[in-house]
Amino acid sequence: MRTHVVDHPLVAHKLTTLRNKETDSPTFRRLTDELVTLLAYEATRDVRVEDVTISSPVSPANGVKLASPKPLVVPILRAGLGMLDGMVRLLPTAEVGFLGMIRNEETLEASTYAERLPEDLSGRQCYVLDPMLATGGTLAAAIRFLVDRGANDITAICLLVAPEGCERLAEELADLDVPVTIVTAAMDEKLNELGYIVPGLGDAGDRLYGVAH
Repeated sequence: MRTHVVDHPLVAHKLTTLRNKETDSPTFRRLTDELVTLLAYEATRDVRVEDVTISSPVSPANGVKLASPKPLVVPILRAGLGMLDGMVRLLPTAEVGFLGMIRNEETLEASTYAERLPEDLSGRQCYVLDPMLATGGTLAAAIRFLVDRGANDITAICLLVAPEGCERLAEELADLDVPVTIVTAAMDEKLNELGYIVPGLGDAGDRLYGVAH
């Protein structure tokens, strides 16, 4: 597993505003959208392409296009939805699947409650969207779910990650013969006793959409 922390002043600037507890939900959504597009630029550096020849207004030209099968973007519900527009803006021809996972706040274990994905992901590159890599349980379960269906290259885009989550993810996925890359805006300090990232930015889902009771 490889972790890539994107070092760019615009990424740091937008993340700082996201962390601010005074930032309201509309601003939080807009900045998340912008930040994900910046992260996606780095995350798609190894997207698969194939050679193509086209005709420019002047002469034939050699170039590339996205290879088939198309990459699959998978937001983890619900907070991952807030990252979807920023991702597909950069990859408009990608297909989109959905994976609903929930973390038990006592055991911190993740379980799947909904999914809308192809049954066969053989040979597919998958881009998983999950704002926070905290304990690592949810993302590990999501990656295993995709690999079990045949995905053979997975990149997860996270706004923030915690060292404990990265360590657990590496341990839980050590037996997989599939490349996994984590692309993030920052590696934060630690997890607190409740499993939240410190300093973090709070509950990403609540800050994106408000608290739904």
